[in-house]
Amino acid sequence: MKSTNKQNGTDNDIPEILHSSKSNYSYGLGEFIMQTFSIGFGAYVFYFYEVEIGLDSWLVAFGFILYAIWNAVNDPLVGYICDRPYSFTKRWGRRFPWIISFIVPSILTYVILFAPPNVDPREGQWLLFAWLVFTTCLFDTAFSFVYVNSAALFADKFRNEDERRKVSGINMTLGYIGIAVGAIVPPLIINYGVRESFINQAFVLVCIALIAALFMIPGIREDQETIERYLRAYEEFKEKKKRTSFFGTFKAAFKQKSFTAFVVLFLGYGVLRICLLASMQYGIRYILKLPAAAGSLLMVAFLLGSLISIPLWVKYARKVDNNRKIMIIAAFMSSIFALPMIILDTFIGWAIILFLWGIGIAGMFILEAVVFADIIDESVIETGKRREGMYNGFYVFINRLSIVFQAIIFAVVHELTGFVEGAETQSESAIWGIRLTMSVIPVFFLLVGTLIFWKLYDITPEKSNIIKAKLKELNL
Repeated sequence: MKSTNKQNGTDNDIPEILHSSKSNYSYGLGEFIMQTFSIGFGAYVFYFYEVEIGLDSWLVAFGFILYAIWNAVNDPLVGYICDRPYSFTKRWGRRFPWIISFIVPSILTYVILFAPPNVDPREGQWLLFAWLVFTTCLFDTAFSFVYVNSAALFADKFRNEDERRKVSGINMTLGYIGIAVGAIVPPLIINYGVRESFINQAFVLVCIALIAALFMIPGIREDQETIERYLRAYEEFKEKKKRTSFFGTFKAAFKQKSFTAFVVLFLGYGVLRICLLASMQYGIRYILKLPAAAGSLLMVAFLLGSLISIPLWVKYARKVDNNRKIMIIAAFMSSIFALPMIILDTFIGWAIILFLWGIGIAGMFILEAVVFADIIDESVIETGKRREGMYNGFYVFINRLSIVFQAIIFAVVHELTGFVEGAETQSESAIWGIRLTMSVIPVFFLLVGTLIFWKLYDITPEKSNIIKAKLKELNL
């Protein structure tokens, strides 16, 4: 369905394509899949290799650093490759062929993360290290082709502001269901000290994701009008010889203050999220001294806080109509609510804090896609070219740096506090190290990111309206 709008008092006869709820929910299943594996990867991979396999902490950390270096090339390069038209683009679109080609391989590679060679962690440490690096890089490469293109599709496919908010809400809802699956299902299958249980949870998540991928297909198809508009704009820029190099685009992206502020904020968010979730495995085993299944109940508390607060965030967002203000409030709440984890040592205390933490995270999560779409729109106005793929590649790369920070934080703190890999119990100093990696250290990263976002991000509601009006004038 198409609509003709008036904006800023000017008639606009450029049609906007509005999509059915069925199509929007289908598109949102991509977020479900991504969140399912994001939680699983962040919560279990580092712990699995350090504690269950017994690989040296520094080798695990170094493996994650090499994985992140690969990210430095992989994600932006995938965006650069996929932003260009190919022989299949006119018929199948710019994003759909890449997503449909890589979705199944990306899902299946999750299993091999938890299937390293069965060797002694000391004598065969380099073989295990190589397996860690190879499988994490393979997993990331396959998912980059899916996520970069799926995320890039949002700003180009959904042009109407109301529809963007609606689809963002759908994405958030399905994303939280994915978080629930990734956070609640594995602990029900995992038994600490039984490495085979980790590959069993991987098989279960893979089966669920493959079913979701089947129903995702209709939502990731591009409209013919969108395809033709892109090809027309590409040819115009080709004739003017305005094609920009990979490094030129990288430099231009980070000259855009709003983009830099956004990626720094979500880098801080990523560090807090991955450190808290990964530390929980250590905390449940060594502080609470409970089985892995306790993690399911703790994540239920987090999800309840998020889901209960969603209608409140949506209502508040509509009332305030200021994405910048709401993002800052949500980020600050996410930081403050995580701090008490440094002193709490009871299951009830953890559940309450995770419930409150979920409230703050929900506010950030619901606005992430909307704010990023505003940034993409601003870049189009400034450059005259749509490069959503590369922007998403750069964003994914910066966001994945959180894994590097988590690896370094864990390795340094575990080394300084005397954490023993593969041990059944830990010393009091090692337990305090776990507490630090769960709260104070990662909270610092998000607070810094929030401050930078507050200082640099300048897309106000008024500026956003001007940008959208110019987009319509330029038919981009």
